[in-house]
Amino acid sequence: MRLNSAQFQQGSILLEGLIAILVFSMGVLAIIGLQASAMKTVSDAQYRLEAAYLANRLVSSLWTAGSSGIENYGLPGGSSPDLARWLADVSNRLPGVDTHAPTVVINGDATTGYTATVTVFWQPPSEREAHSHTTVAYIHMNPTP
Repeated sequence: MRLNSAQFQQGSILLEGLIAILVFSMGVLAIIGLQASAMKTVSDAQYRLEAAYLANRLVSSLWTAGSSGIENYGLPGGSSPDLARWLADVSNRLPGVDTHAPTVVINGDATTGYTATVTVFWQPPSEREAHSHTTVAYIHMNPTP
């Protein structure tokens, strides 16, 4: 018995439809994966922006502190009220600061100037490793006449 072309093609439309659904489903899954990756990147960028802002804000406080108060900003153990407010703001804005405290290292003196190194740490909820942002500033004190 010989098959004509109409009988030979029966079911091909169903097969084409299944393949089209498969290709469409793969595209939708790829878009969902891209969206998830974009959301992770945006949240990481937000944390980096916050860390940079907070570190630079502390450096600006150091510039205005003057040579008599700049030593009170070192961490751990700093006694400046501005430093206490800054630490509270860091813990409110960044996740994981409780386990990775920021560090502030101040070297130098009033005659040669100070080098301040501010490092802010954070740990996003979905990650195991902590991230950090470090700002280094040289603060020259003008001698008072």
